[in-house]
Amino acid sequence: MQTEHSILLVTADDDLLERFPVAFGSDPDYRVVICKTEKDAAARLNDIEIHLIVCDAEVLDDESSNVLVEARISHPHVARILIASPDTADRSAKVARFAAAYLYILKPIPQDLIRLVAKRALELSELSRRHRVLSRELKISMDDDIFAGEGEHAVKGGWSQFEKLVFASPKIADLCNEAKQAAQTDLPVLIQGETGTGKELLARAIHYNSSRMNSPMHVQNCGGVSDDTLHSELFGHVRGAFTGAIADRLGLFRAAHEGTVFLDEISEISPNFQVSLLRFLQEGEVKPLGADKLSYANVRIIAASNRPLNKLVEKGEFRRDLYYRLKGFELQIPSLRKRPEDIPVLAHFFIEKYAGVVGRRVLGITEDALATLQAYHFPGNVRELETEIRRMVAVADQGGYISSRHLSDVFREVAARRERDSSISIEGATLKEMVAKLEMQVVAASLQRNRWNQSKVAEELGLSRVGLANKIKRYGLLDA
Repeated sequence: MQTEHSILLVTADDDLLERFPVAFGSDPDYRVVICKTEKDAAARLNDIEIHLIVCDAEVLDDESSNVLVEARISHPHVARILIASPDTADRSAKVARFAAAYLYILKPIPQDLIRLVAKRALELSELSRRHRVLSRELKISMDDDIFAGEGEHAVKGGWSQFEKLVFASPKIADLCNEAKQAAQTDLPVLIQGETGTGKELLARAIHYNSSRMNSPMHVQNCGGVSDDTLHSELFGHVRGAFTGAIADRLGLFRAAHEGTVFLDEISEISPNFQVSLLRFLQEGEVKPLGADKLSYANVRIIAASNRPLNKLVEKGEFRRDLYYRLKGFELQIPSLRKRPEDIPVLAHFFIEKYAGVVGRRVLGITEDALATLQAYHFPGNVRELETEIRRMVAVADQGGYISSRHLSDVFREVAARRERDSSISIEGATLKEMVAKLEMQVVAASLQRNRWNQSKVAEELGLSRVGLANKIKRYGLLDA
């Protein structure tokens, strides 16, 4: 679990921008993330784990509809402090009331007071969190036996978090440790994994734990984009460079100077653009479309791919030198089906996330519903789980639990298969016959669970494709 406290400072006041971070010095228990606009602040709340918002009233355009008020609903566990000028005290008092702020403070703020009020707000927030957890545990302990077995899945149990990445599995713990090491360097990072595993979340976590965290991070999806468009988006263009270029465009590389650019679906860029990207990685050179002069940008590149780049290199579809340049650190995110122990903690995290959004009080999720989720193969990975939990929260009873009856149809089919699998019989005249019957049922269940995708079944059962084919033939299994 993250031990440091992340404070989001939202202000355009030069004095606060200078003195606020100094108040916490180099204390490793505190991290100050700076935003100068409401829009940037809202993005940071979704990108990283924030514990306290300190917001200057001068950046807020509306008293009742602003980032601080919206955070009260979307991030209710984040403490809120408002800062205001003496001549706007009346307006600021209304903002503080709408946002249910812990308190608001009038400028100028003494250096010692900055640290003191932040510490007290964080302490109160932590006490409130513990009260919620204990209240839920007490409610569940007095309930029926729907949480029989590993009851800690129904409440916030043993789990860890790296910004918005939530996990309990050793595989993700090791991955996050590698990512934290990568964050302390300026080397490029290559993140690989199936669609929906959280590659962009990991990229943002790396950026916001690096020395570049208060510089911009820009995202560009490279899939299905023409070379000219991609060049314009990243390197920029000058007015008149092509039809429709009515003004100069800075480009993400120069816009993110001293920050980070995340290139998603890097495997989809053309051979020609691979040359341009390689040149930028080597020299930092930026030449906008239609420009005669070169400029330079100090940008860290984090790239992601849902196809293994090493195999594309072997096929001659991706430049070997670019691949080695991108993989300063190479991180592989395992699919959700390879870490089912993460499903309960992710389910709980998403329940808390969306319960506030839809205005529902959901106490937890039943053990039976969790078991069904863990039995599903999740081709869409964490994104698919998040979508399902969001839907379940929306249809759950107010003040009740999420149970199997709230599952969508595809998960109900999984529940039905679980009931059939639980009735597996291994009767037989001899031990050999019983073992053969059990093996047949295990193979059949895996085939059904993976929808007869024999590659996935072979990987799940630790068999070769030929070995699996032999067993299918031996037992006369047919694709229904």
